Amino acid sequence: MVTLPIAHTDRTYTLNPSKIIALGLNYRDHIAESGSVKVRGFTDEIPSEPILFPKTPNVLIGPEEPIVLPAFLEGYGFEELRTDYEAELAIVIGKRCKNLDPRDARGVVFGYTCMNDVSQRNLQTADRSGWFRGKSLDTFGPIGPCIVLPEDLGDPQELGLQCRLNGRVVQDSNTRYMIFPIPEILAFVSKNFTLMPGDVIATGTPSGVGPIEHGDVVEVEIQGIGTLRNPVRSESAGSRP
Repeated sequence: MVTLPIAHTDRTYTLNPSKIIALGLNYRDHIAESGSVKVRGFTDEIPSEPILFPKTPNVLIGPEEPIVLPAFLEGYGFEELRTDYEAELAIVIGKRCKNLDPRDARGVVFGYTCMNDVSQRNLQTADRSGWFRGKSLDTFGPIGPCIVLPEDLGDPQELGLQCRLNGRVVQDSNTRYMIFPIPEILAFVSKNFTLMPGDVIATGTPSGVGPIEHGDVVEVEIQGIGTLRNPVRSESAGSRP
């Protein structure tokens, strides 16, 4: 549960979603880097329909809260532990909906915000059940810094999106490059799952994803929304700086 300000108002909104649905492989340039990401199920094929996976609500943290790399991962003996940042535009649902027509889809949107779809790559590759665990560890869904209402944002399909790691630009794209645009995403997701007010849909990440480690700072900035900033802390590091 995370409470965020609503931009251009004096109100706040508490995010307590029944579900978080995320899209994989929704930018062509991210698909092209599949060889370096090395995750099972991540291929260079352009998907024919949106690829969906869940993130559980325990992932949600707000601005400036730490992304925590769990200590238990070190017990697996993976040759190289890798947890990645993924900058994304997130949609907050405002109305209960099912089987949306793409032409009506934007009418169910409460607002938009930034999200970091933090991903534990070793678990994504090793787990026979797929991506579920690697996407849903505690703190693996920073969100914020605010929610912008649709009428205050303009065209959500024309937003610059950037991620910075320790001040260095590592992702730099625009939401216009999504393979599946927002109306199609909302229609497809609502065909599969009834969407409820407060549900969150993460719309995919562009190229440039990479690993984070203890002491890093990740910033996700989206045009018209602002900058979501989170430090990274290793649970096993304890109080070490």
